[in-house]
Amino acid sequence: MHEQAALVDPLEPNSHDGHEHKKEEPEDWRLLTALAAGCFGFGIFGFIGEWVGWSEWVTIPLFLLAYVCGGYDAAIDSFETIREKRLDVHFLMLSVAVGAALVGAWHEGALLLFLFSASGAMEAFAMHRTRREIDALLQGAPKFARVVEGENVREVDVDALQPGMVVRVTDGEAVPADVQITRGESACDESNLSGEAMPVSKSMGAIAYSGTINVGGVFEGRVLRPASESALQKVIGLIRNAQAMKAPSQRFSDRFGGAYTVVVLGLCAAMFFVWWLIFGLPPIFDAGEERSAFYRSMTLLVVMSPCALVLSVPSSILSAIATGARRGVLFRGGGPVEMLAAVDVVALDKTGTLTTGDLRLTEMQVMVGDGNSARMIALSLAILSEHPLSRAIRKESVAWSIQPQTIEAVQSVPGKGIEGTWKGSRVILGSRRMIPEALRERMPPPSVLPSTSAEVWVAGSGVLACLKFSDELRPSARDVLSALHREGVRTVMLTGDRAEAAQAMQTASGIHEFRAGLLPEEKLSAIQELKANGSHRVAMVGDGVNDAPCLAAADVGVAMGVRGSDAALEQADIILMNDKLESFLFAQKLSRAARKVIHQNIVISLGTVILMATSAFLFPIPLGIGVFAHEGSTVLVVLNALRLLSVRV
Repeated sequence: MHEQAALVDPLEPNSHDGHEHKKEEPEDWRLLTALAAGCFGFGIFGFIGEWVGWSEWVTIPLFLLAYVCGGYDAAIDSFETIREKRLDVHFLMLSVAVGAALVGAWHEGALLLFLFSASGAMEAFAMHRTRREIDALLQGAPKFARVVEGENVREVDVDALQPGMVVRVTDGEAVPADVQITRGESACDESNLSGEAMPVSKSMGAIAYSGTINVGGVFEGRVLRPASESALQKVIGLIRNAQAMKAPSQRFSDRFGGAYTVVVLGLCAAMFFVWWLIFGLPPIFDAGEERSAFYRSMTLLVVMSPCALVLSVPSSILSAIATGARRGVLFRGGGPVEMLAAVDVVALDKTGTLTTGDLRLTEMQVMVGDGNSARMIALSLAILSEHPLSRAIRKESVAWSIQPQTIEAVQSVPGKGIEGTWKGSRVILGSRRMIPEALRERMPPPSVLPSTSAEVWVAGSGVLACLKFSDELRPSARDVLSALHREGVRTVMLTGDRAEAAQAMQTASGIHEFRAGLLPEEKLSAIQELKANGSHRVAMVGDGVNDAPCLAAADVGVAMGVRGSDAALEQADIILMNDKLESFLFAQKLSRAARKVIHQNIVISLGTVILMATSAFLFPIPLGIGVFAHEGSTVLVVLNALRLLSVRV
């Protein structure tokens, strides 16, 4: 089981590197534990038999049974890798066990296979623990939905749901797809998505996410997107990718492992001839107290086998990913787990990141036309965008009793807004800069909005209006920034808002510095400047479409929750699923703990190999001591990695 600790997707039968591997069943660790126990039991009886003088016709069958139990899993894995013309540590261990039997050291070979199989069972148990969170997500995926059609309600398969359908969710049911509540009030348990234990209240206009549990009443909601594109499926897809993506340290150990195995086999073969032909040791069998060249070669082979090194990184990464998922932090692979610990500059978006993003329409000013026409244009364009202001408009629209219209030739203008054509006329939802010159003379001069407020303009044929929204600074923002500052991290706000609003936000939040009035390409340039040719490690925290380029360019991209835009989620390395800024601090703490454990494991594994290999060259150390040192270091790195499962906020 040792090399299969590489991050293999638990939801797919094939590993990331294209090689076929058996799909580990949830109870696989129990089978391996039983085999290890069988190896121990038969080995103990065989050892006792040797000690009290039983016949070899009794002790050798006992040892053979111990060999079968202890070497079963390793033999299967070795057979698969040999078919692929590769050698791995399983082959090394079996070679040593067979060699020990050939020189009559049956009990030492049995001890080797017991410790090897026991560490494999422990590794499988660690994998089982890390996968429980993922299994919970899959089991929570709903299968059926109740579709409301006038006075009738019919049950359909979740896969048949289409945007615009109205579904009914009763108390205790899983929400079948991402829906916007149009009738009723309730609360949803979102712990499977966000790790948040307390149910979240849901009222008219709120979004209820697929796979969450309705725990407060009955509500109806309009389906926003197919079930295959729901928040739950996005998280499952992100975890699939995360399990397949390797950390830098792990890629190194993988490349190192294959070549190292060949080198060790060659070195042990060479040392057999050196000890035999040059130092004059007996070739195969011991001569009294003098160990044979073959025995010493087998000991050298044991102590130089890289089992602990192969396990040192992936076991740590898997434990960190599982701990993060349980706490509402999704690492998309091992790279971000290691990289976040090195970040010394954090750039943050304003709306939806430093602020709650829960925008409320506070004022509507109509300069041209009527309010209903402005609302219709705003809603028709807002349903085509995932910008926080668009989401706020959709939420407010529940009380408008207005049907959206089909907009043609839709085009998103990054950093400005969205536009299209309706009945042959251009319609716009966006910033002041998007409004045509012909209408600008009807616009009042720009006003200085509070730092937690925003405005969006609506324009069309005979229509010009301004919608003003209010937002609030996240309650935890100042504390989170203060904690980062204490760690020596520089914080920078990147926003498209005016300098006056950004200045007010800096005063309210305590952020080190800000850059205001930025278009997406200017935000991207700011990230590249902050990286300063590699002298700094930069994390970008955002949630909108316009943040996606920055998330991709930063050393670590962090997206705010599954509520964030698809573009942001696709580009992010880390997802704060509970949409809490303080989760970034936990992610950083977990990353630092994981990096520390990885370094400890590498030191333990390589240190043991160097120490024991040097001893094996200089002295005829007993094979049993080599076995204990080798397998002990393997068990130790797995136990050390499991400590990450207990990291707390």
